[in-house]
Amino acid sequence: MNLYFDQLNRKIELPFPPKRIISLVPSQTELLYDLGLRDEVVGITKFCIHPDEWFHTKIHIGGTKKIDFDKIKQLNPDLIIGNKEENEKGQIEQLMKDHTVWMSDIYTLKDALNMIVQVGTLVGKPQESIYLKLQIESQFNDLNFKLSTFNSKLNATYFIWRKPFMVAGSNTFIDDMLSRCGLNNVFASSDSIRYPEVSEQQIAEIKPEVILLSSEPYPFKEKHILELQSICPEAKIMIVDGELFSWYGSRLLQAPSYFEKIRETMTF
Repeated sequence: MNLYFDQLNRKIELPFPPKRIISLVPSQTELLYDLGLRDEVVGITKFCIHPDEWFHTKIHIGGTKKIDFDKIKQLNPDLIIGNKEENEKGQIEQLMKDHTVWMSDIYTLKDALNMIVQVGTLVGKPQESIYLKLQIESQFNDLNFKLSTFNSKLNATYFIWRKPFMVAGSNTFIDDMLSRCGLNNVFASSDSIRYPEVSEQQIAEIKPEVILLSSEPYPFKEKHILELQSICPEAKIMIVDGELFSWYGSRLLQAPSYFEKIRETMTF
């Protein structure tokens, strides 16, 4: 048995390498695939849509916050990989009584990169994970250099829900990604909750220069642009790929080029 620590600083013992893995997080499921795992992953959630091959062939063990404990028991995993934010605390604690559970806890790009290497080490793919980390770091460094040509960051708001309106606040991975996109999150503050509800009046008063409507978890459409435009007539409003702002696994490889294109369209 090998000894490891997860991102909650919990100590776990694990046979190396694990042969039966369940992933409870979509972005980490995709990471396992891109690290080169195949038959080792025996279960995923119904929201693990990437890769498509796994979505249609792997056993679904429920959702990220509604786990099917009987299916998990039948799969007899020697490792379950979850996340503090995306999974429900009580359900994870119940799983920990009977299974080895490794948890990620991610707020920044640095956290995500550390997770990638830690998971790679856990599953016997250390070299692959280090190479992936270096690729992602290189692309974000290039993005930072390209965005340095812009004079200043634009004030922005990132919507994740409607009825009620909810936005990404401070101490979130999305907030870190907005900063790397050359944007200043106007609803980020030291005392705010992570995903605050905001009123139309608050939105109008704060006057964001840029409003981003995420494709997930709420499926914003073109009609919602008109709705927000009536509240903030001078704002630049667009629908963005939520996966590239909130997925913290190997999909990060695609984020820098996407962020560059978004920032280039924000001319006033």
